[in-house]
Amino acid sequence: MAESEWKRKLRGLARAGGVTDAGATDASGEAAPPRRTPLGVQFEVREVVRRGSGRWQHTSNTTVAATAESIGALKLAVRPVMPGRSGGWVGANLTWAGLQYQVHQLGLDPAQVRWFTEFAALARAASGGFLGQDGARIALDEFGSPLLWPLLRQARELGIALVGAGREPVLRIGETASARLDASATSDGTVTLQPVVTIDRADVSGLHLGAVGTHGLWAVEWPGPIVRLAPSERAVTGEALKLLASDPLVVPESDRAEFFADYAPALPLPIVSADASLPLPIAPEPASGGRLETIEEPLEEDFLDARPDLEVTLVPSDDRDWLELGFTVRVDGREVPFSELFTALAGGRKSLRLVDGSYLKLNQPVFAKLMDLIAEADTLTEWEAGPRIHRTQLALWSDFEDLADQATAAVEWREQVAALARSDGFETPASRAPQPSGLTAELREYQLAGFSWLSYLYAHRLGGILADDMGLGKTLQTLALILSARAEQPWLVVAPASVVSNWVAEAAKFAPTLRVASVTRTQLREKRKLAELAGAHDVIVMSYNLFRLDFDDVEDVHWAGLVLDEAQFVKNHRSRAHECAKALDTPFKLAITGTPLENNVLELWSILDIVAPGLFPSLRRFTEQYVRPLSHVRAPDAVPAGISEADAARVIAKLRRRVRPFLLRRTKALVAPELPPKQEQLIRIELAPKHRRLYEQFLQRERQKLLGLEKEEFDRQRFILFRSLTLLRMLALDAALIDEQYEGIPSAKLDALLEQLDEVAAEGHRALVFSQFTSYLARVEKRLDDAGIAYEYLDGSTTNRAEVIARFKAGDAPVFLISLKAGGFGINLTEADYVFLLDPWWNPASEAQAVDRAHRIGQASAVNVYRLVADGTIEDKVMKLRDEKAELFDQVLDDDGTFSELLSADDIAGLLEL
Repeated sequence: MAESEWKRKLRGLARAGGVTDAGATDASGEAAPPRRTPLGVQFEVREVVRRGSGRWQHTSNTTVAATAESIGALKLAVRPVMPGRSGGWVGANLTWAGLQYQVHQLGLDPAQVRWFTEFAALARAASGGFLGQDGARIALDEFGSPLLWPLLRQARELGIALVGAGREPVLRIGETASARLDASATSDGTVTLQPVVTIDRADVSGLHLGAVGTHGLWAVEWPGPIVRLAPSERAVTGEALKLLASDPLVVPESDRAEFFADYAPALPLPIVSADASLPLPIAPEPASGGRLETIEEPLEEDFLDARPDLEVTLVPSDDRDWLELGFTVRVDGREVPFSELFTALAGGRKSLRLVDGSYLKLNQPVFAKLMDLIAEADTLTEWEAGPRIHRTQLALWSDFEDLADQATAAVEWREQVAALARSDGFETPASRAPQPSGLTAELREYQLAGFSWLSYLYAHRLGGILADDMGLGKTLQTLALILSARAEQPWLVVAPASVVSNWVAEAAKFAPTLRVASVTRTQLREKRKLAELAGAHDVIVMSYNLFRLDFDDVEDVHWAGLVLDEAQFVKNHRSRAHECAKALDTPFKLAITGTPLENNVLELWSILDIVAPGLFPSLRRFTEQYVRPLSHVRAPDAVPAGISEADAARVIAKLRRRVRPFLLRRTKALVAPELPPKQEQLIRIELAPKHRRLYEQFLQRERQKLLGLEKEEFDRQRFILFRSLTLLRMLALDAALIDEQYEGIPSAKLDALLEQLDEVAAEGHRALVFSQFTSYLARVEKRLDDAGIAYEYLDGSTTNRAEVIARFKAGDAPVFLISLKAGGFGINLTEADYVFLLDPWWNPASEAQAVDRAHRIGQASAVNVYRLVADGTIEDKVMKLRDEKAELFDQVLDDDGTFSELLSADDIAGLLEL
């Protein structure tokens, strides 16, 4: 029977209404269209960087993926993407111009491809174009046409995904954006104007704000990144963008009249006073776009006088790691809808109109504190599942309890964290777990308390940092935990390569019933797979390098727990090792380190991000709430507005209170008073006259090289600065280290060291000699050979490390030469009772770790520590800087002081007296 005419005409339309698999047939028996590969548009924040481009190093601009630490100009770019094999979106060498030639090859939807072609053409016509020489990316900052916004809506209608980029990307395209200057006045009449951007009626506090042509605004905040963009209510001029990117404007009371008369009317942004602290004159909107606005407020007799009553509850959520916060606010018997209250508070409003027509004052201390706590509790700027806190945020809940008139927490959660919340922790015998069977050592009191703390964390699936002072038995306490856990799955211990063998030896000594295996990459490739090894052992020990390189194999094993020894190796949150440690799916993670922060407080955040990821979930907020307020406390002219030393002390106390339940640190002075004394002495070395003249010559040359740098350039020129510092440090040690032509210039420090070592050896003592420069240790070697003094040697290139250490421990050599980097951790060398530090460094933690190779439990003799410092050189200044920074560690973890970011531009300039 002939096909009906209407069927023949409509068959194609019916086919187009849905997509079927390749090879399928429709009702007429004809092959259906193949399944299409969907396309997406990925929004990326890119940092503009400079790079060399040839023999003579001419520079050109390129872009790289931006991060929270980016210091270059940022651009918002878009590129075509398609689904990757393992999920997510990938560029797959797609370009805007090349998609039309890949329709059949990739199975693309022609309608989607036409959209990409039109978008690229409009970008070029609207003075946008590609980002540099990259045909895959278009810069939206230069996208001049406002037709961008309907194009993005059309993309969604065509099924083109609009996605973000990064580890945890969030992309939000809003309906409208606006910008303003929020004016507030202090009691002394000073006016502060804060730039504010609003997208869809919510203020955004991005670390960076940008414009889309002149018709839109975008903002990015970290981590994520979270990217927001929307069309602007009014044209965004270059002047407006400069204001938005600048720090708040501060107008003193003496200039106030002049500002409002001559400057305010010409500003490209409207001025409002959200807190009504500044009565603003009503003025017609000028042609330039500047204007002054007033917010209508109710009469004073309309306000409620009663104090608000706040009730906070904490209940379990669908996610076992999070608990939902509930708020009830009552005033004079009236219940205030919290969603409306929060919206009003977030918008900076002065009051909230209630259903009965009365008004609630919002500029009350209870509301300001509530907003601060909510901001800290929440990981995003808006609530997708309601306000909530992570179960690790014990101290934060305590702050809510202190603020509220009534507070009720989930009973099960309260029981789980009760011991961690107590101030005495596990110090009392009643709170301690019994020593596990199979442990051959008798745990000391503090070690038993530490083991009990670890057991409690493990039982409740909470992670932590064991940060005991060096030499107090952190490995022993961890082995006790593994023994007591008796888990069905194996444990994974990740340690520096130089410490792996020490873990195996310690386990054999203290927990001989545990089946422990260390692995190398060769073993995994040539002998047995990691899963097989793990199945046959209780503990697998591997290096950080193997951990990150073979992470796919590591992920395939079900681990009872992850132990990160010398966890400062994951202190960089952008490193691959950190990413792997954070990504590994295991119920328990423990970091072991005597130095949870060495250089700055972000290193502490990085480790906590792995072991207690909900404690400070947002890097951006941690930076805003802790790092920035404390970053320049010692430099009064650089203190951020409103931050005093008293404020900084309060921030420190708050940080320590948040961290305390999940970080255990005991010092040797506190828990091991039986340790022999440690005598420390500074030996000043006067350079030989010829050496002194050469040093001064090089010092002036390096100073001259850097004198032209502006202060802002220091951070961008850190490599050059550190190169100058290193050169001068080597020259202070021995002139021959920088050039063989100075071989004849005597090294007074070497002479002094040999005098000391000769006496040490003659009296039957043994010494550790540390230097950061292996080239200098080589010169010490030669002098020891000439003097006939036996020694052992260890640096990063030593392949038989365990053998060398064992030889010194069991042998008669009185001297052990060790590079600071290779021997600063993981070695017990109590056979030595003298320590010589040949080249001081500004980081006291590095020196402390070296000294504690000898001054630790098991040492029976007094330990003598000598620091050799070349007088009148950069080493003098390093020691001074070291003294200034030495309190950083204790101030954050033990005391109530304040601290500063280490080695700032001012510090470096001070080292070179610039």
